Amino acid sequence: MNSKKRAFLKKKAHDLEPIVRIGKEGLNENLIKSVLEAIDSRELIKVKILQNCEEDKNLIYSKLMDNKEFELVGMIGRTIIIFKENKEKPIISLEWNNRK
Repeated sequence: MNSKKRAFLKKKAHDLEPIVRIGKEGLNENLIKSVLEAIDSRELIKVKILQNCEEDKNLIYSKLMDNKEFELVGMIGRTIIIFKENKEKPIISLEWNNRK
């Protein structure tokens, strides 16, 4: 992902509320499944790392980077922005492609 697309996605994510929250249990398979389910229809979501999470936010970010099913746009504070293009019903990716 190039810097222009990353900036575009960060701007689109600005007003979004976090859909998935990582709490005391930290990052686990169920949370990854929740992220995948949430992102399938939306393309762009926010994941919030709660204060009671015992795992370091940078460790969570690096674990999410290992997942090849979606792309990480970035992390702002304790909020991670995740993108996955929806091939069947593109919304945000269609808007990005129309900008070119």
